[in-house]
Amino acid sequence: MMRRVIQIGGMLIGAVMGHGLTTWRGSGVAAWMDPLLGSSSSGGGGTLGMAVGAFIGFTIASTFANPLSRTLQRGIDRLSIFPVADLLSGSVGLSFGLALSSFLYPFVTGIPQVGQVLAAAVALLLGYAGIHIGIRKREEIGEWFHRRKATDPKQEVGPRFEEHKILDTSVIIDGRIADICKTGFIEGTLVIPEFVLEELQHIADSSDLLKRNRGRRGLDILNKIQKELDVKVLIYEDATEEPGEVDSKLVKLAKAMQGKVVTNDFNLNKVCELQGVSVLNINDLANAVKPVVLPGEEIVIQVIKDGKEHGQGVAYLDDGTMIVVEGGRDFIGTTMEVLVTSVLQTSAGRMIFAKPKLLEKAL
Repeated sequence: MMRRVIQIGGMLIGAVMGHGLTTWRGSGVAAWMDPLLGSSSSGGGGTLGMAVGAFIGFTIASTFANPLSRTLQRGIDRLSIFPVADLLSGSVGLSFGLALSSFLYPFVTGIPQVGQVLAAAVALLLGYAGIHIGIRKREEIGEWFHRRKATDPKQEVGPRFEEHKILDTSVIIDGRIADICKTGFIEGTLVIPEFVLEELQHIADSSDLLKRNRGRRGLDILNKIQKELDVKVLIYEDATEEPGEVDSKLVKLAKAMQGKVVTNDFNLNKVCELQGVSVLNINDLANAVKPVVLPGEEIVIQVIKDGKEHGQGVAYLDDGTMIVVEGGRDFIGTTMEVLVTSVLQTSAGRMIFAKPKLLEKAL
């Protein structure tokens, strides 16, 4: 489709230029073309000039149609990932830049010989500067429009643009993201970069059985999210195909889209924080929704194995929280009531220390 549009555009431009050549007189350059294009006073000559120009324009456009269409498509793809706020603020900046250039146009064109060229250069320069200034001032522009809408009783403040949640390979393989999306806690659009899909495919094709199963599980999770859940999913295709590690590409993409990275990777979490990129860590969410247990509370657990220290027993809550029971080794395999003595929060999670309630009663 893009190729056809370029060819039609080249043909129309060629026809206009061909018609213009038939009417151009006053120099020896056009005189030698009279036998070919005809006289400007002849309607047939003008028609012939348009036909010849259209043919030449169509031929030139067809020659450059493929590379030009690929370049335009890459530009469209890059623009499509930019947030609406950036596009709107850039448009506002461009409008101000072109308005200023039109104000300066009468003064610049008055310069002898180079006036027209200089006016075009000033328009390009001010338009380019306006786009960059507008994007950098997008927050101030957004706040200004927000205040205008808030103070106008006739207008209602519109909904915010949807945030992009960019999924990492680790969070896809983990699988809990599907359950979280099902509950409706994830808003906006889930973005799955193409390079993440490629990494999943490599893992699914691995010779190692465990890696292969994890990769296939991740692909099944993505298929479930797309087909079974009411969530917007965007498969982002990297038009530039720049080399680099997956983590660095995720950070660059999050910056470009002003989105948030959803991950379980501790190192990627730290890199995103250093780069100023927002992160949603599923492990942090899981720790946040664990039931709160305070010292002095009584809970019922089942001791399943012995601990590292002498006489200790180990049990687990339903959410996987480890409970170390002092003197619980003698109660392995039994269900008992324990009294919480302390709670320890570590980087690996939360640990609860307790002692059998029977010992407490005995004391």
